[in-house]
Parts: sequence; C-alpha cells; structure tokens
Amino acid sequence: MPATDRELAERIQSGNQSAFAEMIEQHQRAVFNVAYRFLGNAHDAEDATQETFLRAWKFFAKFDRDKLLAPWLKRIAANVCLNRLESTRPLLPLGEGGFELPDATPSPESLALHADSERRIRAELTALPPRYRAVIELRHYQELSYEEIAETLNRPLSDVKSDLFRARKILAERLKDLRP
Repeated sequence: MPATDRELAERIQSGNQSAFAEMIEQHQRAVFNVAYRFLGNAHDAEDATQETFLRAWKFFAKFDRDKLLAPWLKRIAANVCLNRLESTRPLLPLGEGGFELPDATPSPESLALHADSERRIRAELTALPPRYRAVIELRHYQELSYEEIAETLNRPLSDVKSDLFRARKILAERLKDLRP
C-alpha cells in the first residue's frame, strides 16, 4: 500500500480535517465518475459525491489503514448510488460521450455512428434494473473482480455472477441490431 494513503488515513483518523480535504481533492474525480456512470447526470452525481464524502467522514474511524482509500471510497459511492437508484429510477438516459474512439482519425460518418451507438448503449444500461446496472458498472467500467463486486454490494459471489450473466444477456438481446 502506498505510504501516502496510510499516512493520510492516520492523519484523518486523528481528526485532521485538512488531511480529509486533501483526500477529497485526490479522489473526488474518481468518486464523481462512479456516481455519474450510475446516475446518469452531473447534478445527481455531484450530490452523490458529496454524500459519499460525508459518509466517509462519518465512518472513517472504521477504515482499515492497511487498505487503499480509492476502492473504499468507490464502494461507498456505489452504495450511495444504489440507494438512490432503488428509491427512484432515472428518467433520462445517461449523457453523451465518456468513451474514447478506437480510431485516432475517424470519418465524420463513423463519428456519427459511434455517437449513436454510445447513446443507445448508455440508454439500455440506464433501463436495466439497478442490481444489473450495478454489476455491469462495477465489472466493466470500474474493472472490479467478481469477488470485489460481491464485497462492494454485500452479496454472495454466485448472485453477482448470475446477475452479470443476466445483465449481459439482456443487453445483448436489446442491442443485437448494433452488431455488424
């Protein structure tokens, strides 16, 4: 574990608010990105990011200094977002962009097709039930292992694997017209 995370955690656990501000500065972009991918708009993502850091402050005494801060904060963010998704379903699809194009010099036509595909994929992700969207987000966008997803969502590994299989199957069916 990098010494900076351990030192930062020690300072925060001793009540140092400037260390907590330093942690926020280091991790707010990553936490916001998790929230944005779950919730689909900047306003809700900002609220979830703020709530994530409030919860982190509240429960920092329980943080294990031998762990990294980023995964812990992302786990809190995922749980905050899941709570929000379970209480209300988003009405708008996720915004445009967010993906890099594989070709450095794409044609205008391929750019338009790619943007349409991106919008469609994000819309279909948004339409998934929250539990399926969560496993897709954590596996494919946050690149967590199955075990990390199970720990993050506090669910059995078998349920995570099953939900991931079902989510992929639903997406494949809904997006079959995008295949070449």
